[in-house]
Amino acid sequence: MRKKRFSPGIALLALSVSGCGMAATVPDRDIVVPAEPTSIDFVDPTTVVGLSTRTLTNGDSADGTYAHITYPELDEAPALNRTLRERARAQLRAFRERAKTRAAGPRPELNVNWQLAASSPRAVAVRMRTGEKLKAGWYYSTRTYWFDPRDGRAVGSSGLLAGEDALRRLGVLVKRELIQERGSRIVAGGIIADADRFDSMAFNRDGDLVVEFDDCQAGPCRLGRVAAAVPADDVTPLLSGLGARAQDGVRAAARKAAEDLNGPPPTDDPADDTEAVRNLAVTTDCSETKCVALTFDDGPGPHTGALLDKLQEGRARATFFPLGANAAADPSLVLRMSAEGHLVGNHGWTHRNLSGLPTSKIADSLRRAGNAISVATGRTPTLVRPPYGAVGPELRAVAAEQGMSLVTWDVDTHDHKGGKSADIAERAVRAAHPGAIILMHDIHRETVDAVPDILKRLRGKGYSFVTVPELYGTAGMQAGRMYRSGSEQPLT
Repeated sequence: MRKKRFSPGIALLALSVSGCGMAATVPDRDIVVPAEPTSIDFVDPTTVVGLSTRTLTNGDSADGTYAHITYPELDEAPALNRTLRERARAQLRAFRERAKTRAAGPRPELNVNWQLAASSPRAVAVRMRTGEKLKAGWYYSTRTYWFDPRDGRAVGSSGLLAGEDALRRLGVLVKRELIQERGSRIVAGGIIADADRFDSMAFNRDGDLVVEFDDCQAGPCRLGRVAAAVPADDVTPLLSGLGARAQDGVRAAARKAAEDLNGPPPTDDPADDTEAVRNLAVTTDCSETKCVALTFDDGPGPHTGALLDKLQEGRARATFFPLGANAAADPSLVLRMSAEGHLVGNHGWTHRNLSGLPTSKIADSLRRAGNAISVATGRTPTLVRPPYGAVGPELRAVAAEQGMSLVTWDVDTHDHKGGKSADIAERAVRAAHPGAIILMHDIHRETVDAVPDILKRLRGKGYSFVTVPELYGTAGMQAGRMYRSGSEQPLT
C-alpha cells in the first residue's frame, strides 16, 4: 500500500474527540451539519508513510494491575519517537507506584491510546489520551505533542505559542470562552496559563486553537471533557513559527478533504482476492490429527511482518487478534494475515478490560474494531479475544448479540513478561497438547524469534498448526460461548 509522505489528508471517517465527528452532509438532503468548534479532525494514519505502532504493557501482572499503552513511531520523526517512548515509560512507572498505595477495590487499569491531530510537511501532532482507574471510576487526561519537520524538534503543546506572554494572553482568552460556554460550572482557578495545564492543544479545521483540559481540572469532575476553541483571529498573533505552520497545515488539509469528498470510491475489494479465498479454504481434520492453535494478540506491530514470513516459511496457519486501533493504522498487514490463510479475530479497540464496562461501551469497542478489520480484509470477524482474558456476563451478552464466540487460552507462553526466545519456545512446547490454544503476542521481537523453534519442535511431535475454529471441526463454535481449548467443552 502506497502512502503519501506526511500527507495533509484528513480521514473522512475519523472520530472527533467530542463525539460529533466532522461536518457531514445528511444523506439525500442538501443540509450540512456544522461541526462542534472543539472537534478535532484526526488524520488517517494509513496516509502517513513510515508509521508503525509501539506497545508497552505491564510485563508482570502479578501486582494485580492491568496496563496497556500504544503510541505511534514515525520514520522521519526520531525526536518525537523518543519523546513518546519516554512518556510511555514514565506513565507506566508512575501508575505502578500509585497502584501500590491503592485501597482495596477493583483491579487498577491504565489504558493509553493515540491519534494524529495533524500530519503535513508543516507539522505533525500526536494526541495521547490516557484513562486510569485506581478506584471505582476512570480519570482521563490528554497530552498533545508536536513535531517540526523543518528542524526535527519535538515540543509540547506550549511550543505552538510565541513565549510566556503569549501563553498568559491565551489563558485569558480560554477563560473567556469557557465562561461564555459553561458559566459558573467552570472553576476559574483551574485556568492556569502554564505549560503543564495547557498541555493538549491542536487546531480545528477553521484554524481555531482547541485547548483541552484533563478531568476535574477546569470544572467539576462530572463535566467530563472540558475544551475551549479560541477563534483563529484571536490566536494567530500569539503563535510561534511552528504554531503558524501547524495552523496553515490543518487548514490546507481541511480544504483538500472537502475537495476530495466526492472522489471515486475505491475499486479493489480484499474479499475478492482469489489467493485469500484459496488459503482460507484449507482445513485440517483435528479429529484425526494432533492440532494446536497458535494465537497472537495486540498487533499489528513492527514485528508482525517478520512473523508472517516465518509462518509462511514454516507452512503454519495461526489466529490473530489485532487491536482495532492498530488494525486501522496498518490495514495492509491485517489484509496480509487474511490473504496468507490466517484467521483474523477481534481484540477490542484499545485493549481496555471489557468485563468492567457497560454493554454500550463493550459493543462500541467491538464494533469499531470489527469495522476496521472488515475494511482491511473484507470479512467480519466472528471470534473475540477478551483483553486480559477477562470475561463477564455483559461481554458474553454483547458477543452473542454481535454473533461472536469468545476465545481465551489454556497455554500461556508468558511472553508479555519479556525473557529470551528460547524460554518462550520452551514454555509453548512443554505445555502443548492436542487441542491447545497457545497465547502469544506479535508485538514482541523475542516472540517472533521463538516461532521457528516452536514450529520445528511441535511438528516433530506430530502436531499440525490450525486456526481456532478448526479445533472444533463440524461442531463449530457458538456465539456468546467461551472457548479456551479444543479438548474442553465451551463455557456457557
